[in-house]
Amino acid sequence: MSSEPGPVLLVFADSLAYYGPTGGLPADDPRIWPNIVAAQLGWDIELIGRIGWTCRDVWWAATQDPRAWAALPRAGAVVFATGGMDSLPSPLPTALRELIRYVRPPWLRRWVRDGYGWLQPRLSPMARAALPPHLSVEYLELTRGAIDFNRPGIPIVASLPSVHIAETYGKAHHGRAGTAAAITEWAQQHHIPLVDLKTAVAEHIMSGRGNPDGIHWNFESHQAVAELMLKALAEAGISGAAPMQGGPREAGDAAPTQGAERNHTEKPR
Repeated sequence: MSSEPGPVLLVFADSLAYYGPTGGLPADDPRIWPNIVAAQLGWDIELIGRIGWTCRDVWWAATQDPRAWAALPRAGAVVFATGGMDSLPSPLPTALRELIRYVRPPWLRRWVRDGYGWLQPRLSPMARAALPPHLSVEYLELTRGAIDFNRPGIPIVASLPSVHIAETYGKAHHGRAGTAAAITEWAQQHHIPLVDLKTAVAEHIMSGRGNPDGIHWNFESHQAVAELMLKALAEAGISGAAPMQGGPREAGDAAPTQGAERNHTEKPR
């Protein structure tokens, strides 16, 4: 019996990959789509992500996170599951908004954060996207190029933004179309299969059956995303990535243990 480790599915993602209907989940929770996909393939999973990540953060993670360096030699495929945060409205430039967490003293930081939290839903309908579409694809291409340099020809799958009805963003998402168009054009240029997250989750999100924050998903959505990911991986040439027949358990088969989920809905920082 071989002791050689098997392939790894290397996933770069924002919080949509590991949040459930009531909050954040550990990276090894079997109900989130990266683990559903890896289980179907019989692979290990390396999920690298954080709440609020854009395509720019994927570039930084791929080049600075030693977990990515360790996973890449074993990776059977790479998934870029970002783009949603890029497309969300941001009344302040992203770099300036992210500095809020560093404001001192703490009372002033809370005051600034609360003030921005009040302004964000009111200004979001007229705000630009957090990351301009051309920058999203520039960072995706930088990351793709770096990965392909180290692992020539490795299968890569990317995604198009999800949808939301979040009050924290005034339910505004006018940046999605531009981000989706830019990522689609980039993916076509490099023959990268795409997963349209909107197709998988819109029915659940728009009907209010996702996380109460209006952004994150229920487990049915995770299952639907996993099925589309498997199809995209099959298109990228991964054998064993056929659509699930019965597959992993349905989301309702097991409830999370009390306190297992952490509802850390992103708030302006």
